[in-house]
Amino acid sequence: MAGRSGRTFPRVAVLMGGTSSEREVSLSSGHSCSAALRDAGYEVTEVDAGPDLARALAEVQPDAVFNALHGRWGEDGCVQGLLEWLRIPYTHSGVLASALAMDKARAKEVFAAAGLPVTQSVIATPDEVQAGHVLPPPYVVKPNCEGSSVGVYIVQADANGPPRLAPDMPRDLMVETYIPGRELTVTVMGDRALAVTDIVTDGWYDYDAKYRPGGSRHVVPAELPAEITDACLDIALRAHRALGCRGISRSDLRWDESRGAEGLILLETNTQPGMTPTSLSPEQAAHCGLSFPEFCAWMVEDASCNR
Repeated sequence: MAGRSGRTFPRVAVLMGGTSSEREVSLSSGHSCSAALRDAGYEVTEVDAGPDLARALAEVQPDAVFNALHGRWGEDGCVQGLLEWLRIPYTHSGVLASALAMDKARAKEVFAAAGLPVTQSVIATPDEVQAGHVLPPPYVVKPNCEGSSVGVYIVQADANGPPRLAPDMPRDLMVETYIPGRELTVTVMGDRALAVTDIVTDGWYDYDAKYRPGGSRHVVPAELPAEITDACLDIALRAHRALGCRGISRSDLRWDESRGAEGLILLETNTQPGMTPTSLSPEQAAHCGLSFPEFCAWMVEDASCNR
């Protein structure tokens, strides 16, 4: 039943922060979403997610949780499992889809089984990566279970040897064949793919390019042939469904223009897209006529749990 805000879930707890390497991004997302939800008429409590999260939520007693966490624990199925146990409806994907999407190797297996275009990759340890080329260059090395381009290395075709990795790299690394071309991304909202964005940078779309103002330029809608636009939208929607995602997701692709439609490759699907001022999904929603408060409100009203 709708409360005094006129919403089904009038009291919302926005989870943010946490302990992952993406804590600062999550705080930025959380504050932005909190302000938007207040504008939309919700009673909002911001919760910095820590080890006492269950107790904090018991004190707040929200009607729903807006999950603005990023990285491990917040988007890998762990906090989703806690919210299921607490029987609190929450935004974005459930336990299984969240865990699958966060594990790049498992997600790629699901994508391949669904007939989606993926590139060659292997899982290796830091020692194996540094001992010699695991794949023929050029290739990309990245943590298997991280997001936001954290810890990404590109080994060029003319590289003399393997990369020297930071000492804090996790044990499981994905090494995948580098795909040249344009960086494209598509947000899926429920059962609808919103738009294609062309991400223009001076180099690799790394952490700074994603979150530093001016770090990249987003062209939405992307200036693409109609068949490529349609293919991107289709791939993102099929990836969303293959993983069993809920709410919104964002799929990242690379397009090698020299190969036409065959040059499209699905890199990964993010079940917790960034919601900062420079983030891609809010831009695509705005392109489709949804203000930021409306976009956030839709996610809250779409919240659920398997109770």
